[in-house]
Amino acid sequence: MEMKGQKTGQYMVPVVCFLIILMDLIAGILGIQAEEAQNKVQNLRVWVIECRDPSYKAFKLGFAAVVLLAFAHAIANLHGGCHCVWSQEELNKVSRNMRFAVASLILSWITLVIGFSMLIAGVMVNSSSRKSCGISHHRYLSIGGIACIIHAMFAVCYYISATIVEKEEKKLNPPGLQVHQQAPQASA
Repeated sequence: MEMKGQKTGQYMVPVVCFLIILMDLIAGILGIQAEEAQNKVQNLRVWVIECRDPSYKAFKLGFAAVVLLAFAHAIANLHGGCHCVWSQEELNKVSRNMRFAVASLILSWITLVIGFSMLIAGVMVNSSSRKSCGISHHRYLSIGGIACIIHAMFAVCYYISATIVEKEEKKLNPPGLQVHQQAPQASA
């Protein structure tokens, strides 16, 4: 379907980028708000030992942040496809766009793991129904929230660069052109 000479698929990249950024930013804000809600509950602190009442509001906000982070990452990876380089030799042969896609994919996974683990740790602290005492758990939710915001940058970079790599590959290998190599035949 074309509209005035333009493909409707051209709007896919900005819409997906906006969706990833929106979900990660909301997740980051929710993580930071969860930290604020957690800090409002009663706590008793003696040196590094802290007794704190759980915050149900912090639990809900942190859990929502975890879900949004996971969805944003899934959208970026599902729409971006799988662009991997398996060896140093292969890395030397690929385009700069492919290298950028691989680097941003790796960085998006690293920020996902950091953000996800920090948010889960903060959620777990607030999941129980009674006061818990132990070593002070500071800033898990806010660090997870900040990691969500950083994840937005890497996930969008991956999605855009993966889309460019896909277009490059289509130019180099048009769908109608298939090169068949004949296997060497064994002599009798």
